[in-house]
Amino acid sequence: MAPPKIGRALVVVVDDRVSQGEREDSTGPLVTELLEEAGLLVDGVVSVPGEAVAIRNALNTAVIGGVDLVVTVGGTGVSPRDVTPDATAGVLDRPIPGIAEAIRASGLAAGAIDAGLSRGLAGVSGSTLVVNLASSRAAVRDGMATLTPLVAHVISELSGLED
Repeated sequence: MAPPKIGRALVVVVDDRVSQGEREDSTGPLVTELLEEAGLLVDGVVSVPGEAVAIRNALNTAVIGGVDLVVTVGGTGVSPRDVTPDATAGVLDRPIPGIAEAIRASGLAAGAIDAGLSRGLAGVSGSTLVVNLASSRAAVRDGMATLTPLVAHVISELSGLED
């Protein structure tokens, strides 16, 4: 396998039924495929329930593990179990609101209502970019199309390679 052009990534799927093995994950493989197409090496897909502690633990493990990018999928809406942004906020050192705003705007423009209404965040924890996406396949596809052109630049700046 060729070395990654951009860096390493981890996908965190926030879904109670997927984490309990009651339903097959359809978004994790999609995000993985899109990240690999963008030139990232995906370390894996982790499924966690919609609980702030579980989400925070997955994010902290990824940051400590040195991945360059963590993409969470799910838990960004307004239901009581949608706590991904709340858990993410506690992990971020510096928010990057422009990325989250761009993902919401492009999601609405593309008709992915859950993406447009997402409370998802984006920001930096240590030297890791963390981005929350809504969980529909349309939201994932559109969110990744918006995110991937920005990832190389952000990772380069975080690694100190950007002039």
